Amino acid sequence: MGEIAAELNVLPESLVFVDDNPAEREIVRRQIPGAAVPEIDRPEHYIQVLDRSGFFEVTRLSEDDRKRSDMYQANLMREKQQSSFADYGEYLESLEMKGTIRPFESMYMARIAQLTNKSNQFNLTTKRYTQGEIEQAADSPDYITLYGKLEDKFGDNGVVSVIIGHKKGSVLHIDLWIMSCRVLKRDMEYAMMDCLVEECRKAGIAEIIGYYYPTAKNRMVENFYELQGFTKTEGDEKGNTVWEFKIPETYENKNKYIEIS
Repeated sequence: MGEIAAELNVLPESLVFVDDNPAEREIVRRQIPGAAVPEIDRPEHYIQVLDRSGFFEVTRLSEDDRKRSDMYQANLMREKQQSSFADYGEYLESLEMKGTIRPFESMYMARIAQLTNKSNQFNLTTKRYTQGEIEQAADSPDYITLYGKLEDKFGDNGVVSVIIGHKKGSVLHIDLWIMSCRVLKRDMEYAMMDCLVEECRKAGIAEIIGYYYPTAKNRMVENFYELQGFTKTEGDEKGNTVWEFKIPETYENKNKYIEIS
């Protein structure tokens, strides 16, 4: 189960373990915390238990959901290619990545809503949004919104990153910054930052404020804003932090490996 989670780059909470042996079930509960392990008894109850569990219940399928199997296969090919490079930068160049970063568009609202509610590891504030709330933010002049798509020579990753920020005068406060873990360390976070700065300039924004609220799952991004050039201005005993980025007259793009359109 641990190997499956690592290979698919998902949290244990995304896994369901079904076994008729109570000893095996207990081993998985102890060794893979977070994985769902339903209690089942007689074979004639298996389908009933799984049906009522809601584990596989999906209210809406996005286009990315339909491509998910292909995305997993593409990731395996990327990992195989990475092993042949000693230099990580050369590996990124070899992927021939192309990205699209734009303000929210109606055709992607369902996927954006899904991503905001599924992302836990790369989610700086863990805020959740309904599709209606996302559409309102997209239509409001008081907000800056961005979504990012990424593809490379192995396949299309679809919509993988989202930013929502609200304006207060000449300051933008980032309410949400999330990214799919399947594209971590591929420069997409830098590409999003570059485009965010560009959008802020268009809107007359001089300063960006970012927030990090720690959870059991998002520790991997506790220093994310520092890597983007922000300065920490506040912090408390719970690990909550506030970060500030004053947009300079001359900003050097951080993304080096993705061709953005």
